[in-house]
Amino acid sequence: MKTIQFDEARKRDIIPLGRIAIDFNPVDFNRPLEESTTFKKYLGGSPANIAVGMARLGKRVGFIGKVSNDQFGRFVTGYFKREGIDISRIAIAQKGESLGLTFTEILSPAESSILMYRNGVADLALTTEEVDENYIKDSKAIIISGTALAASPSREAALLAVEYAKKHGTVVIFDVDYRSYTWQSPAEMAIYYAAVARLSDIILGSREEFDLMESLTAPLGSSDRETADRWMAYDNKIVVIKHGKAGSTAYTNDGGVYKIKPFPVQSLKSFGGGDAYASAFLYGLMEGWDIVDCLEFGSGAASMLVSAHSCSDAMPKAEEIREFIRKKKEEFGEMVARG
Repeated sequence: MKTIQFDEARKRDIIPLGRIAIDFNPVDFNRPLEESTTFKKYLGGSPANIAVGMARLGKRVGFIGKVSNDQFGRFVTGYFKREGIDISRIAIAQKGESLGLTFTEILSPAESSILMYRNGVADLALTTEEVDENYIKDSKAIIISGTALAASPSREAALLAVEYAKKHGTVVIFDVDYRSYTWQSPAEMAIYYAAVARLSDIILGSREEFDLMESLTAPLGSSDRETADRWMAYDNKIVVIKHGKAGSTAYTNDGGVYKIKPFPVQSLKSFGGGDAYASAFLYGLMEGWDIVDCLEFGSGAASMLVSAHSCSDAMPKAEEIREFIRKKKEEFGEMVARG
C-alpha cells in the first residue's frame, strides 16, 4: 500500500498557494549587499519557485495567488504562462498593492542572507472570494506556504483552501516556509502553523521551523522522531525534516524512516535548494516512487540549485536531475547520498 494516494482522475496535479515575488540576485557577489551594484531579476517566492519546479518536471500546475497591477505583476504572470502554469486563478491587485521584492546577499558559498520588502504586498491581500472551490476539487494536491498565513486576508484564504481540500479529498501539503519578518510574534506564527499542520497530509520543514511551530505545545529539544510522531498523530502521512548540509529525513505513517544526504557540489549560494528539493520530492511521490528515491531526487535537485545563480530560472528538468545523480554516483560512489 502506498504511503500517500493521489486521485489520478483530477485535471491538475498540484496548486501552490501564496507568495509570488521578485528576486534581485547580485551579479557582483561574494561581497556585502551594500557593496553590490549590479543585480539580475528573477521570479521568486517559495510557492512560485515550486510551481516552476514542478512544471519543469512535467506536472500540470495551477496557482492561487495575487500579483500587482503593474510591470512586475505582468512579468511574473508572463513567466508562469511560458512555463505552462495555469494563471486563471491568479488575481490582480486593485488597491495599489505591490509585489514583494527580495534582494539577496551572497557573501560566500556558505553565507547568504535576504533583504525583503514586504509592506503592502499583493500576495497577502488574497481574499477568500478569490479561492475557487472547484479549482481545488479538480487538483490532486495543494501546497500551502507558511508565509500565506502571516496576515489577513491571506491567512483566511489559505485556511479556506485547506477546508475545500479536505472536503474534496485533495492532498494538503504544508511547506512551513518561515520568514520571521512577516510575523508579529512567534506565538502568532505557532498558532496558525499548527492549525494547518493538524489538517495537512504532508509537512516539509527544517528542524528550526518545526521547533518554532511546536513552541507552544511541545517541550524544547524534541527529537525528529518525536516531532514526526506528534504530527502524524493528526493523520499526516509523511513528515520531512531537513537539516541543511546534514541532510534530511522522511518519516511515514507506516513506521518508515528514510534518510538522505546532499550531493557534493561547489555551491554558489546557500538559498534556493529547499524549493527545488520540494518540487523533485513531490514529483517522485506523484510518480509513485519509493520514499527514499523521492528523497534522493529532491536532494539532487537541491544540490543543483545551490550551485546556480537563480532559483526559478535554474529549476531542472527530470532528465537533468537523473544525469546529475548518475554523474555524482559515478564520481563518489553509488551510496553518496544514501550512505
